[in-house]
Amino acid sequence: MGQVDKKTHIIIVGAGFGGIQAAKLLANTAAQITIIDKHNYHLFQPLLYQVATAGLSEKDIACPIRTIFRDQKNIEFHMDEVIDIDLADNRVITVTGHQIPFDYLIVATGSTNNFFGMESLAKNALCVKTLGQSVATRDHIIEMFELAAHEPDPEKRRSLLTFVVVGGGPTGVECAGALSELIHFVLAKEYHNLNFKEVRIMLVEASDALLPVMPLDLQEATAEILLRKHVEVRLLVQVSGFDGNTLLLKGGEVIPTHTVIWAAGVCATKLLDSLKQEQDRAHRVIVNEYLHIQNKAEVFIIGDAAHFEQDNSPLPMVAPVAIQQAGVVAQNIISLMNGRPLQKFVYRPVGSMATIGRNAAVVNIGKFKSQGFIAWMIWSLMHMLRLVHFRNRTVVFMKWIWEYLTYDRVEHVINRD
Repeated sequence: MGQVDKKTHIIIVGAGFGGIQAAKLLANTAAQITIIDKHNYHLFQPLLYQVATAGLSEKDIACPIRTIFRDQKNIEFHMDEVIDIDLADNRVITVTGHQIPFDYLIVATGSTNNFFGMESLAKNALCVKTLGQSVATRDHIIEMFELAAHEPDPEKRRSLLTFVVVGGGPTGVECAGALSELIHFVLAKEYHNLNFKEVRIMLVEASDALLPVMPLDLQEATAEILLRKHVEVRLLVQVSGFDGNTLLLKGGEVIPTHTVIWAAGVCATKLLDSLKQEQDRAHRVIVNEYLHIQNKAEVFIIGDAAHFEQDNSPLPMVAPVAIQQAGVVAQNIISLMNGRPLQKFVYRPVGSMATIGRNAAVVNIGKFKSQGFIAWMIWSLMHMLRLVHFRNRTVVFMKWIWEYLTYDRVEHVINRD
């Protein structure tokens, strides 16, 4: 690394996959790096659905940011929420009133749920996008069984035992499969007075296929596996409202249910509005080939916050994109500090995968395709190794082994006073 001014200050807003990766790659520079996030932990979001379905606990997939960087003396963490970015004076403004100047800025704020203007769903649907949402979803699911266990009215009981997952992408598919296994492998052994034939699990998708990025044969295999797991797959079905008691589908169908889990879309965070840059329909800021914004070479946007087109299409909002972008941005900041040319970003696809439950997954990596047990092993290994800390990897591995051997899950405690 070249020598740079020690006063050079790099701010990274967001401690998701992109933010953490960028900080790791900048750790050995002479610059001072500040990570700002409203949470004090890095969260492994791909496994949030397992928290929501009682397979893992909150701490299993979260790691304190200060723990990750305890040996990097030039990296400081600031637990706060950035509410404004002042490009005129190169500073970020936080909710607590701090105004922090920067020489270089990486905006890696991730995404939030997108309900496409349906206020009733935004108010009443459950989500698996954050740790708090996933815990609330888990508690709600268990509570429905507690209520159903003492509900004498058959119609009310069936509505308590109807669960609808909206969205046929990886999150929705994985959530539906895990929910089925929680209900039929675990809860069926504990709620002796319930008739589990009354349980209804639905997966609703607006398009004509599940897992749209997958080849057709893997899409069909996914649907078949879900059907075997007692999940009712409804394609070409759109939802229009949910009041907490009934789900309304476009076309007029009404489904009595108290549980709708939203996995049908995300959008970038509102912080990006303060940049006053052109955005796409998902509110992502449009960036150039170097991942910085127009007329501001020291401000970079990565991950779910960035709209970057390759082969005439915007890149998907997935972790591998954020991680690869973080690598190029870190290198470009080092180049700017040392007066070297910048590197253009080119995304190298790493494939896609999804698990549908025990011994069941689909994997598509380049020319390699797999489904079933081998795909499930690949999915499990890849996700376990991507956990940021050794403790997380160890605990998750042990819990997965326990569940595989015993068909049991130990995290279905309602965490509520």
